[in-house]
Amino acid sequence: MNVDNSALTARIETLKREKRAVILAHYYTTPEVQAVADFLGDSLALAVEAQSVDADIILFAGVHFMAETAKVLCPDKKVLIPCPEAGCSLAESCDAAAFAAFKAQYPGHTVVSYVNTTVGVKALTDICCTSSNALKVVESIPAEQPIIFAPDRNLGSYVRKLTGRENMVLWDGACHVHEEFSLEKLLRLKREHPAAKTVVHPECRAYIIEAADFVGSTAAILDYCGRSDAEEFIVVTESGILAEMKRRYPAKRFIPAPPDDESCGCNDCRYMKMVTLENIVACLENEAPGIELDEATRRAAERSIRNMIAIR
Repeated sequence: MNVDNSALTARIETLKREKRAVILAHYYTTPEVQAVADFLGDSLALAVEAQSVDADIILFAGVHFMAETAKVLCPDKKVLIPCPEAGCSLAESCDAAAFAAFKAQYPGHTVVSYVNTTVGVKALTDICCTSSNALKVVESIPAEQPIIFAPDRNLGSYVRKLTGRENMVLWDGACHVHEEFSLEKLLRLKREHPAAKTVVHPECRAYIIEAADFVGSTAAILDYCGRSDAEEFIVVTESGILAEMKRRYPAKRFIPAPPDDESCGCNDCRYMKMVTLENIVACLENEAPGIELDEATRRAAERSIRNMIAIR
């Protein structure tokens, strides 16, 4: 950590004490942001943690839909987001009005929506899910009951294959990070590191998943790397997870799989990387920007999120 980061980190710790604030951060943020978090986790763990936070202020170091989820679950707390422009390609691929029209085409279907959606889509949803519990959520619904799964077509296809649920209609959305992995480059890495285990997030395309030794959420991938006897892992998900992997398992080697177009950099979520120590400081000092939600929409969204948490 450089001198500037040390000063910013010290300022953040002071502000947290003064304002009774906690920072929740996702694994895909930068290492220095992860370092100032009071709780670090994947989407499901962060949603669960938000319910029990003992603080006046929750600052969400992540993307916009995550801060919305925290506000849905904690309406009486001030929920801040240091960079409101930090969106999500997956959430943005599913507009609430367009989804309402899509839903109307399939009356009688149970709506399962990935947590990577706007609060408006969650309000149209029966039960949310994350990559950690998507399989459990779908399996909790009677086999004869038709389902709409949104918005990630790759996760939906993966769950449909595992469950054999042919009565599951998929919305056509995707995550820009997980869509961009190159099978050719992944197979080359596997040849170069024959002893390495390949760990893949289920938001990836089917042909990438087929090359995996293990498929799972970020939390499940972390656990697998700890349990496995392997010393090397090819990591096919967002590169922010590498910091936590190296922290937990310093004796092991983690090799990030490259995207198809390496000119755009590594396999980074450009939105997660918009959260910085600088905008966290400014956000805590100003207690803004904050998340405000329409109460009727919040209540409808809360039902779908709590239904998800009950199945975790």
